[in-house]
Amino acid sequence: MTGVHKSAQQGFSTQAVTYAQGRPDYPRQLTGWLTDALQINSHSTVIDLGAGTGKFTRLLSTVAPTLIAVEPVQAMGAQLKKQLPDVRLLSGTAEAIPLEEATADALVCAQAFHWFSTEAALAEIHRVLKPEGRLGLIWNVRDESVDWVAAITEIITPYEGDTPRFHTGRWREAFTGEYFSAPEMTCFPYSHVGSPQEVIMDRFLSVSFIAALPAAEKALVTEQLQSLINTHPALRGRETVAFPYQTQAYRSQRLTKKA
Repeated sequence: MTGVHKSAQQGFSTQAVTYAQGRPDYPRQLTGWLTDALQINSHSTVIDLGAGTGKFTRLLSTVAPTLIAVEPVQAMGAQLKKQLPDVRLLSGTAEAIPLEEATADALVCAQAFHWFSTEAALAEIHRVLKPEGRLGLIWNVRDESVDWVAAITEIITPYEGDTPRFHTGRWREAFTGEYFSAPEMTCFPYSHVGSPQEVIMDRFLSVSFIAALPAAEKALVTEQLQSLINTHPALRGRETVAFPYQTQAYRSQRLTKKA
């Protein structure tokens, strides 16, 4: 589908199953944020944009019975439908959401907005939200104050190229004050607990630009990650690892568009 970055289309298409297995879920405290900050209730219509394999969709469905997932990568959407067969799933991009104007009370992007942080995307999100609509942006951010987490970042960063990334902060540039208010952040601590294979290997081999690498380079990344697991005192010999994150949740209010 046009409008999808090459790293996302290639990486997520080939690693959708690994993504579903290795990506962290989200802290339960987010349910309170969804109902309070985004004012989602049993009567709300909510869009999950860039829903992926449904990692966040599952949590969102507990507070929003009328939920529409929008995902451009077919392999990711197939995983979502397998896990959440009752959720309405549409194929679309942030700049071409296949819904009528003023459809939703809230729209949420989890681990996704950096892929399409353009003014055109915000204009389209503005179009499908009702006049008092709310936009929620959520990311699980690695806690790099932990040395072995920082070491993982050092392993994967050389391969990111021009892939859009949350950590650059460029996603904020789309918020010019025309369509939405400046995002306001709430932060929640979170740990992804599982085997090193799940929380490190599956997690980072499913990163878009790693998943899209040629086999030889991907094998090198795999070797480096496995070496870290085998040698670092906090990881060596552990059956279970708690991978530390900070979950950052941003709220933005739809503005009345200037004439």
